[in-house]
Amino acid sequence: MENKVLMDYFRPLVEMVGDNNYLQALTAILFAFAVAKITSFIIVKIIGALASKTNSTLDDAIIRLLQYPIYWTVIQLGLLVALTLLRLPETPSNIIRNLIISILIVVWSIFVARIVRAILGALSGRAKAHSLIRPQTLPLFNNIVAVVVLVLATYLVFSAWNIDMTAWLASAGIIGIAVGFAAKDTLANLFSGVFILADSPYKIGDYVVLEGGERGKVTHIGIRSTRILTRDDVEVTIPNAIIGNTRVTNESGGPHEKYRIRVPVGVAYGSDVDQVKAVLLQVAHDEQQVCDDPEPRVRFRNFGNSSLDFELLCWVYNPEFRGRVLDVLNTNIYKSFMSHGNEIPYSKHDVFIKEMPAQTESKIKGYE
Repeated sequence: MENKVLMDYFRPLVEMVGDNNYLQALTAILFAFAVAKITSFIIVKIIGALASKTNSTLDDAIIRLLQYPIYWTVIQLGLLVALTLLRLPETPSNIIRNLIISILIVVWSIFVARIVRAILGALSGRAKAHSLIRPQTLPLFNNIVAVVVLVLATYLVFSAWNIDMTAWLASAGIIGIAVGFAAKDTLANLFSGVFILADSPYKIGDYVVLEGGERGKVTHIGIRSTRILTRDDVEVTIPNAIIGNTRVTNESGGPHEKYRIRVPVGVAYGSDVDQVKAVLLQVAHDEQQVCDDPEPRVRFRNFGNSSLDFELLCWVYNPEFRGRVLDVLNTNIYKSFMSHGNEIPYSKHDVFIKEMPAQTESKIKGYE
């Protein structure tokens, strides 16, 4: 039916070159190439120029991707007409026809995959905090699109060659069960990776602390594993199945990336409490790596065994700065206390001897 429709369009042209089948087929192919070039020119120059005037870049991507599928579709249709005009035997004719149809299926499948990815990329670029499609979950949806398009393209190609899919599906089911048992750990990592990408408990660049104590910056989130760069510049690769079943503390999470640090300080009994608070606040305000918002604060926590225990609370702009800022604050606090005469107590123990142990006569004689 499709060939008859095509022949109705091409018949006036091919009849102009006479009754030679080969010449008619060559004419159909050349005409298809000419139409393909004209169509490609119209899409790129005219429609593309109109799309470039819009504010969106998505329509430009769609037109750019649409050029090649239409170009090759027109050529393939010309080849189908040429195949009909040649009047080849049934078997080679069917093989060539099915091959052309398979190429068309592959070309349009690639186009569909690319166009859906372009749409998903545009949606993720305009995503909000709680959107389903965002940069963190974009690889997940791209992989799903690739799998769906591959399955559909395979089914259509098999259908074009009149291959029964029932036996293949049954075999795939049996093989899937066997693979599931043999690679259960790998599948667990894959599913955990999908859930991590969808749930997005952390993103690349976040500082996380695992339940085992590992702390570092997330450098890669894959389907199988997550990589963390520790403070020792050692990259740790952790299977997603482990991360999915453990507690992960995201120090960069929350309403902002700022991280609160605590500096415990003890001063001797008898110290001026107000002066100690003022000194600690001044040290925090003088440090440029400490955030002004939220403001630093000091808390008088408790009465210790040998000291009054205070705690300086302040925020840094990134969890990565925690160690260096603690070093600077401890150094400046010690210097400020020395200049203001505030004593930092240390543990002292006084030993009282009530009486010396009596020396026995035998021991005295022994020394003699």
